[in-house]
Amino acid sequence: MLEFRILGPLEAVDDAGPIRLGGPKQRATLAILLLNANRVVSVERLADALYSGAAPVTAVTQIQRQISELRKALGSTSGIETRSPGYVIRLAHDQLDLYRFERLTEAASRAIAGARPEMATNLLREALDLWRGAPLADLAYESFAQTSIARLEEVRLAALAQRFEAELALGRHAELVGELEQLIFEHPLHERFREQLMLAFYRSGRQAEALDVYRRTRESLVEEFGIEPTPALHELERAILTQDSALDLDRAARPTGLEEPDRALLVLPSGADELERLLAIAERLATLPGRELIVARMVEDENELESAVFGLNARRAELDVRVRTAAFTTLEPARDVLRLATTYDVELVLLDAPADLDAEQLPDDLAAILERSPADVAVLVGTTDFSGGAGVFVPFGGSQHDWASLELGAWLSLAADVPLRLVGTKADRDRGRPDASRLLADASLAVQRVAGVATEPVLAEPTEASLVSAVEGATLVVLGISPRWRHEAVGSVRRALVRGTPPTLVVHRGPRPGGLAPRESSTRFTWTIET
Repeated sequence: MLEFRILGPLEAVDDAGPIRLGGPKQRATLAILLLNANRVVSVERLADALYSGAAPVTAVTQIQRQISELRKALGSTSGIETRSPGYVIRLAHDQLDLYRFERLTEAASRAIAGARPEMATNLLREALDLWRGAPLADLAYESFAQTSIARLEEVRLAALAQRFEAELALGRHAELVGELEQLIFEHPLHERFREQLMLAFYRSGRQAEALDVYRRTRESLVEEFGIEPTPALHELERAILTQDSALDLDRAARPTGLEEPDRALLVLPSGADELERLLAIAERLATLPGRELIVARMVEDENELESAVFGLNARRAELDVRVRTAAFTTLEPARDVLRLATTYDVELVLLDAPADLDAEQLPDDLAAILERSPADVAVLVGTTDFSGGAGVFVPFGGSQHDWASLELGAWLSLAADVPLRLVGTKADRDRGRPDASRLLADASLAVQRVAGVATEPVLAEPTEASLVSAVEGATLVVLGISPRWRHEAVGSVRRALVRGTPPTLVVHRGPRPGGLAPRESSTRFTWTIET
């Protein structure tokens, strides 16, 4: 997939690596289009920007040549289209690093508003890691780029300030002092950083240094601009002088590493190889706030027990998420799955698929689990790698199991920072059936409200072959099981997907409220449509 990067020197990258771009005018042309992605830029505006308001009479011809050479350099998937009165570059939201940065920072803002500072910190660190240096660094001398560069730097600093806010809420004040001092040296008039440094000093027991930051800030502002610090900064100084208890971090709210998680995900691999395939999914979900993994191996022979325990403990030590592990012998696997799901109040059971999942009838053990599980159940077919592919695809028809798969797909999309694409059918003119775009729009609004994840619709002909083709290249397909699974197993159309190339999660909805839904919601995911 072709990607563009402007959070640093301008780059275009495809699967083979960075693409060699032409000279300054060609790079500037691409930059202007990217800064206005998915919007038409007139030839007149391009000429004005490229030639600093002094376009030669040959400007139109030269712009046409730059566009032609760009298309050659970028290939058939350049996304550059001719649209009167100029040109537009069409980009998906995952093709531009700025789009990914904005999506992550928006999610972080929601996390901060929801008092989830750890999630916000992780999202903001990921967003800021996208920056490779000064934005459009190789075009910094171009007049057209000055305003855009200044604005991009402004949003980077705002993201940094958000990250410090989240980390201060986590009690990491002592760790932030050095980084904040460096930023203040680089941006001496950025009062929010000075406010955060004062608070970090104060909470670290360095009250005199906190007050000295205020003194130096005031002197600088008064001497250079003749203005006083903001009321917020002045109020912070007053609170430090009086040792106002409102400045203290609420110790009860500090993460201790031992607090009870909100959600448990039960992972039940049938073997060591299957463990790795399931963890590729589960570990992503466990990075979201309030999640805990419970990984259990069930073996038939007690001679296998020691090896199973050793393997789980070794893997547990490598995981950077909250996880508990166990292994035991069983004569009734389905009953023990249900016992674990009930005892530990899990909200998702993750299994690897039996070899005959695509048969006309589900295996007895799996059918028993689906019938009685209190939680959603997801069964993984194949192996997924979130570093590649076109994103999470969710074929969506509106059934209860489709809503469960959409919900799970949304959280995976958020956790892995990959696109979420909803697949529906095109119109059937002969039968007078409209396309599924309205249904997909409802689903998209629901996903955005709950998980803050944007979606992209994909319409396919209502045939098995077209559906399989529509999800080709997916990172992962998340698929609701047929509502008639007791009689037709996964379902005829879904069977074609299970037998296809992309890895697939087949999802069954359980009776508990929201397998992965927000804790504050007491209903299923569909509450977003009904309210």
